[in-house]
Order: sequence, then structure tokens, then C-alpha cells
Amino acid sequence: MDILVLGGTQFVGRHIVLAFLASGHRVSILTRGRTPDELPETVERLRGDRGEAGGLDALAGRSWDACVDVSGYLPQAVQASVDALRERVGGYVLISTVSVYAEPDRHPVREDDPLLPPAPAGTTDVTGETYGPLKVACEHVVQTAFGARATILRPQIVAGPFDHTARYPYWVDRASGGGETLLPGDGQDHVQVIDARDLARFTVRVVEGGVGGIFNVAGPRLSWGQFARLLGVRAPVWVDAAALRDLGLGFRELPLFIPETGEQAGLMNVSAERAVLAGLTLTPPEVTARDTRAWSEHAGLSYALTPQREAEVLAAARR
Repeated sequence: MDILVLGGTQFVGRHIVLAFLASGHRVSILTRGRTPDELPETVERLRGDRGEAGGLDALAGRSWDACVDVSGYLPQAVQASVDALRERVGGYVLISTVSVYAEPDRHPVREDDPLLPPAPAGTTDVTGETYGPLKVACEHVVQTAFGARATILRPQIVAGPFDHTARYPYWVDRASGGGETLLPGDGQDHVQVIDARDLARFTVRVVEGGVGGIFNVAGPRLSWGQFARLLGVRAPVWVDAAALRDLGLGFRELPLFIPETGEQAGLMNVSAERAVLAGLTLTPPEVTARDTRAWSEHAGLSYALTPQREAEVLAAARR
């Protein structure tokens, strides 16, 4: 098959491109050329910016069996690519997010749950508040144009090698550092991610099968106690959510932590049953941790919670 990927050089997109290549397909990517590109030479590089007039000229006169949109964050940009490709791709896959749900305290979160209102027209700033509503608007654009040929994938927080977001890598790197380790909660809260390679393989599967529809894509749900043991944390120091708030620590410093009693706790309980029935397969959590660490130890990532700040917090928590 001939596959067009919008984006494709970073993290999730990179894994998706590699998965299509591994399955024997031909891949073209459309990017602005602003980020490092370590993809194989067999990938066709097209340059363009769908946010600009004439930004999709590189697609003129071409057709593909499917388009996978990894970089669709603004509905106006997605609309531009949809208009250009409506008659020239067999199907359109949008990589969305579980952040589209309006009631993230549900357990579990399912595909038919209510969504946030779409972002107002003209919204261009992608922030923590607008990210979900913008993705809702992007989904509407794709579904309106492609109907049954549209596939919406809503991944959980994505983990694995090439993860420049430094969320999941913080924990594997911190665990490898040893010593007393600040951990959020009491070990009973839950954490859930999806390995980027599982998301990538599922993307290939829905494209190969011509499968339309909406799918949550999420991995195994672990307690934080299980997660800490999986990572090999030997000296955990648990600090409850209220104390962490008082000490000025949140999701940025302790990524992946959403308290079980919080308003967004359902986002760590996302049902992927529909995707599993459609062929989603899951990498064992210990393999995700091992492979992420093998990559991150040479990646030079920086984290919001420094060792000095962690030591200060541990000392304050004991008072």
C-alpha cells in the first residue's frame, strides 16, 4: 500500500512510519522540515505547511491508499489537508487523544462517553485548556469529510523509545538512579499508558483492514505500587496528593500521576476493549520500561523535578 503520513519524524509518528515500513508498505511523509529526521532513506520526503497558502502543493496530482494524520492539532489545518485529500486517499486516520472526553471522572472511559465542546473557531493556541477541545474539532472535520472512511484513534499517554515529552522517561530514569525515590500517593492510585509501538501496529492494522470508527488505545492499568516495583524502585517514599499540592508539585514535576479521587481519574482508567477486539496487541509493561530506559539513558532529557528539589521535598514531607 501507499501511505501518506502528515508528520512522522518524531516519537509517535516515527513509530508509525517504521511500523508501515516493517509491514512492507511504501511511505511518504509531509513535514515542514524543522525537526530532526532519522527515518530510513526509503521514506519519501515531501515538504509543506498546511497552515500556509500553497502549503500542500507537494500533494498535487498524487494519491495514496490512506493518510495518517499525526500532526493535526488545529481544525483549520486539518480542514486544509482534508480538502486536498478527500478524493485522493482511500481512508483518513486521525491520531487524536483521550483528552477529548468531557467527563474524565468516569470509570472506565469509553468511546461513546460525552466529548468536550469543540474549540471556538479561530482558536490557534494549543494549551492545556484548549488541547482537548481543538482535537474534538479536528475529529469533527475528519468525520464530516470521510464518514465511514474516517478512523479516529484516541491514545492514552504514549510511552516508549523516542519519547521527547519526558513524561514516562522521568520514571525509568529516576528509578535507575537509585536511592530514596519520591513517589506520589500511597501506591493505590493507578497509572496507564500505551506503548507507542502498540499504537503504531494498531494504526497499520486498521489501515490494512480498512477499519473505520473510533477507538481508545490504552495499555495495561497498573497501581502505582505495581509500577514502582516494575521500575525497580528500591526505596520508595510515598507522599500523598494533598501534601504534594502543598509543596507545589503537580503533574509537571511528577508526570503520569492523577489522584484516584481527582476529577480526571478516569483518564487512568481508559477502556481499550473495542481496539483489542479489532486487533490491538499490547507490549508487556516491563518491556516498555526496559526499552524506554535503553533509549533515554543516551537521550539527554531534562526533567522538571531536579534531584535537589526532590531531596527538599522528601525532607519537608518528613517534618
